[in-house]
Formats: sequence, C-alpha cells, structure tokens
Amino acid sequence: MRDDAIDLRPDGPENSSRTMLSLPASLARAVAQLGDPGILRVLGKSILATLGIFALAGAGLYALLQHVLSQWIASYDETLAGVLTLLAVALGGWLLFRVIALAVIQFFADDVVRAVERRHYPQAAASARELPFAESLAEGAKGAGRTVLVNLLIAPVALVLLVTGVGTILLFWVVNAWLLGRELLDLAWLPHRASREDPAPVDAVTRFLLGGAIAALLAVPFLNLLAPVIGAAAATHLVHGRSR
Repeated sequence: MRDDAIDLRPDGPENSSRTMLSLPASLARAVAQLGDPGILRVLGKSILATLGIFALAGAGLYALLQHVLSQWIASYDETLAGVLTLLAVALGGWLLFRVIALAVIQFFADDVVRAVERRHYPQAAASARELPFAESLAEGAKGAGRTVLVNLLIAPVALVLLVTGVGTILLFWVVNAWLLGRELLDLAWLPHRASREDPAPVDAVTRFLLGGAIAALLAVPFLNLLAPVIGAAAATHLVHGRSR
C-alpha cells in the first residue's frame, strides 16, 4: 500500500455489521448531494449520453426496418416501420437500460467519486490516485462487457421463467444486484487501491444490498436516470466509512 494512502481494508469480521448498517446512511447522503454542482454536471452528461445512445439506436433501427420492409413488401405504410421501431426500442430499453446506464456512468464515475470525497472525505481526495484516461476507459469497458455478457447468458433462463409471472423479474434483479454492487464499489475503490488484487473494503452482503437497491431504482421511470449516480456516490461513502 502507498505510504500516503488511507488504510480502508477490512480489519475483522466484526466490521461486517458496521458496513451493513452504513448502507441506508450512504444512500441518504448520496441522494442529499444530488444538488451538488459537480454531481449535477455528471447527471447532465450521463443522462444526455444515455438518451443519446437510445436515440441513435432507434434512428438506426428505423432506417434498417424501412430498408428491409421495402425489400420484402412491395407496398407498405411507413407507419409500420415506426410502430415496430417503437416496440423494439421499448423492449430493448427494458432489457438493456441498466446495462447502458451503468456503462455510461462508468466513464463519469471518477467525477462522482471526487465530488463526494471533496465534500465528505477531503483527506481521501488529497491522497487519491489520478486515473489515466486509458485505465478509466479499460475499466469501464470491462465492467460494461461483463454486464452485457452475463445478461445475455441468463436471457434464455429468463424467457423460460416468463411463465411464472415474477421469475424473470426476480432473476434479473438478483443477477444485476450482484453485478451492480461489484461494479459500483470497484469504481469507488479504484483511485485508492494499492494493487489490482486489493479488494474494496466492503463485505459481499453489503455489495449485494447496494446493488439490489440500485437495480430496483433502475426499474422506476425517471429514478432510473438518477440511479447510477446515486449508486456511485453511495459506494464512495461505503468505501470510506471504515476510516471515520
């Protein structure tokens, strides 16, 4: 560990309950800081980027459907392409929004972490490692790729569980709770870890509970735009909670 780094590693099993109890407070602090100028800038950039990706995907899909339909149907109403596009974007949004939102926030997460640290943990902010752009890009791409891959792998099981009514929703929630908890805490820990093998100082149960809370917010309209930023901020509080 670097000499100037704060030792935030777990120091015993008794700390598990302390970390679990800090989760509601961490989420509350994250929500309370949404009006911070630094957080607002990240919110604006992440929301615009997320909506922009869906808009570009919708425009591309509409053009593709128009081309395909014109080749296969001699005379068709362009409204059909529009309706199919809307249905596809709605379905894709339900399935992929959490993936795209998490991928976007991973590229802006450092700004969220810094804003929280400047306000609540100035000592940690002073000792944080400056992340090279290449490392931030690689970590973001790795996390987004893992999220996409795992969601694709469970898709066949999710389709089978549709007959249960709630099985599909529960499966996606459990899997994404695990993914989100891991990704968000790793993002907050990245500027402070001594090596790649140095794990974030938060137990597995709290990781899952954080991910579960953010996964639930991602299912709520409007709140799903705020959820990744809230998650990154709450993860920062959890990481630094042991040092206080």
